[in-house]
Amino acid sequence: MNRNQLRKADINLMVVFETLMQERNVTRAAEKLFLGQPTISAALNRLRALFNDPLFIRVGHRMEPTARAQEIILHLSPALDAMSTALSLSHDFDPASSNMTFRIGLSDDVEFGLLPAMLRAIRLEAPGVVIVVKHVDYWNISELLISGEITAGVCLTRELPANAKRKLLRTIQPRVIRADKSATPLTLDEYCSRPHVVVSHVANISSFADEWLSALGRKRHVVLSIPQYSTLPALMAGTDLLSNMPTYTASAMSALGLVQDEPLPFITPTLDLSMVWLSVMDTDPAERWLRRRLEDFMGEPASAPAQVTDQP
Repeated sequence: MNRNQLRKADINLMVVFETLMQERNVTRAAEKLFLGQPTISAALNRLRALFNDPLFIRVGHRMEPTARAQEIILHLSPALDAMSTALSLSHDFDPASSNMTFRIGLSDDVEFGLLPAMLRAIRLEAPGVVIVVKHVDYWNISELLISGEITAGVCLTRELPANAKRKLLRTIQPRVIRADKSATPLTLDEYCSRPHVVVSHVANISSFADEWLSALGRKRHVVLSIPQYSTLPALMAGTDLLSNMPTYTASAMSALGLVQDEPLPFITPTLDLSMVWLSVMDTDPAERWLRRRLEDFMGEPASAPAQVTDQP
């Protein structure tokens, strides 16, 4: 296609096509783009006429792409990324007047312990901005970044996409919380003998603590697994249950006055809390503002500047 033929192409159609390739479902594509399902269906008909190909074949509840669609997306996604970057250079970002919607990924401990302070600041600085938070962890953050469901995420991380960047925000030191407040710290024997709660959105009944205890030749007794931290104070009230969590989450929970936190009764490794994003978002003024706020409120207090690394 020469440059004159580009006049026939509607960039909005290309965005719809990319979203359909990601979602393989008209309804989900419509939800992701905040459009009606009839609008997506009409766009798909125009795309089929433009490319002279059915593009998608319905198989059950999914729409499977044709060979032509697979070939198109290989060229289209990099082009849309480049166009997005170019357009971002043409405008500034004014948080005070913006009504943009930002989609970020946070692990549950970060949402509970670190998001509230950031949100209070953003409400003052950018009252028209909308923040949509999606749960992320080291298993799903890569998928959510690649699909465009989030533009930045903060959690523990492992392998990331080749075009991702990662910035260490802080090291995580685990703490233990208890509802039976005491001036006497837990001993290792007490820690192992008392019942424990594990917070896991995938319903695991073990965590890093079990690996650390195993290295010491010890183990603990988990009696409950729950998907989020917010219910812990109510669940632990009046019991001898224990639960581990990062320092910032434990501090936020203790501040409610229902539990107390203290160091674990054995030496533990630290974990790395990082912010990740795709390199295509590097120069976007709005995304740069968002990442600065994430770093300001989720980074180590009074820490030295962290190093940004390309992946993998």
